[in-house]
Amino acid sequence: MNIDLNIIEKYNVPVPRYTSYPPANHFTDEITSGDFLELISASNSWEPQHMAFYVHIPFCKKICFYCGCNACRLNGTQEVRDYLEALKKEIIHVAGQLDRSRKVTQLHFGGGTPNAIPAEMLAEITALFNREFTFSDDAEIAIETNPATLDLPYMEKLVSAGFNRFSFGIQDFNEEVLKMVNREPSAIPVPELVKLVKSLNDRAAVNLDFIYGLPGQSPESFSSSMEKAAEADPDRLVTFSYAHVPWLKKHQQILEKRGLPGPEEKTRMFLAGYDVLTAVGYEPVGLDHFVKREDELFRALEQKKLHRNFQGYCTRETTGQVYAFGVSAISQLEKAYVQNTKEIEKYTTEIGHGRLPVEKGKYLSDDQLMIREVITRLMCNKQLEWKTIADELGTGEETLKQLVGFDPGKFSEMEKDNLLEVSCEGLHVTERGSMMIRNIAAALDPAYKQQVNKYSKSV
Repeated sequence: MNIDLNIIEKYNVPVPRYTSYPPANHFTDEITSGDFLELISASNSWEPQHMAFYVHIPFCKKICFYCGCNACRLNGTQEVRDYLEALKKEIIHVAGQLDRSRKVTQLHFGGGTPNAIPAEMLAEITALFNREFTFSDDAEIAIETNPATLDLPYMEKLVSAGFNRFSFGIQDFNEEVLKMVNREPSAIPVPELVKLVKSLNDRAAVNLDFIYGLPGQSPESFSSSMEKAAEADPDRLVTFSYAHVPWLKKHQQILEKRGLPGPEEKTRMFLAGYDVLTAVGYEPVGLDHFVKREDELFRALEQKKLHRNFQGYCTRETTGQVYAFGVSAISQLEKAYVQNTKEIEKYTTEIGHGRLPVEKGKYLSDDQLMIREVITRLMCNKQLEWKTIADELGTGEETLKQLVGFDPGKFSEMEKDNLLEVSCEGLHVTERGSMMIRNIAAALDPAYKQQVNKYSKSV
């Protein structure tokens, strides 16, 4: 892919990532624990009918300096045990409001570092879900891991617990880069790790996750990492753009002292990785995923049915109402978002008193539901067809355009810069424009205001 670096400088402004609409910084304290229970019950009749679950494990053996997640250092087994007991109570509490005839299509463990705790403890949680709910035959049970602390016995226990998609946070193959960000390399050589998963379950899938924009990286070094990643032959490769938000995560200030690459250098890294991966047959999906042609995500993209939730890209067939458990976890329901408290002590206390640990959330108006559909389709499928969306939402094209503040004039500069094509029928994002798709989406977001300390920059 070729792109003028002047374009990068022009559009490198703070914009939302649009993993949700409205973005999480719009959440307020308008939703209480009691309100959430009512929402959960009401969601039994909402579409999609499937259920997706997210479980947040906040513990890490050490904190990586690039981390933007809600994570804390592991202080001992008792702390973990107390947390997991609260987690189980929360799951059972929510389960009491759900229609058990509904099928579970996704269960995702994130963090933190889920594999920072004993595999037996993770198995307790998956067993609880299996007792309480019915899973679809092809349900995805996924876990994010730090491969630095994985070994064969641990992996065997994860497979026995039912996990069938493994995301390994490699981040970079360059050990000097890893040292600078307080990370360690995979304990098992990555190609062997991929083969190990397949040997334990030939239907299991593997993601390898990387970050570009870290100190010590260069386009040449990142290209080398992508070559090694492709040789390992994972099902999916993910190249996350490092999100620098030191006003939220103070430890990221350490990376400033170690020298963060500028936007031009960062763009060259992405383009170098893009060229390597597409040359060997991986297809770009969404902002940061590369998948094989037979992958369901690529098929969904071709059919204009790619979707996403907080756990990542998915198909519209497999997604569901997302019910999230643990500190800071966000439930993503059709008509509302609800986020748990971010503090472990407060979380366990609230659960101990029989209350769901709600901290904030957001009810979605009918207008916001339609705006969300427009932005989600653009972000996932890189195009909009006004009539198709309007018909599916039961509204008129002009009404929809007015809701998102559509004005062809807003896009004249972007069109001139070959980021997208505008027609009477809709919008089509070009290959070059896919790098700036957050900027394009922001132009369709009536609530967007450019604020320095609200969002990370687009590059």
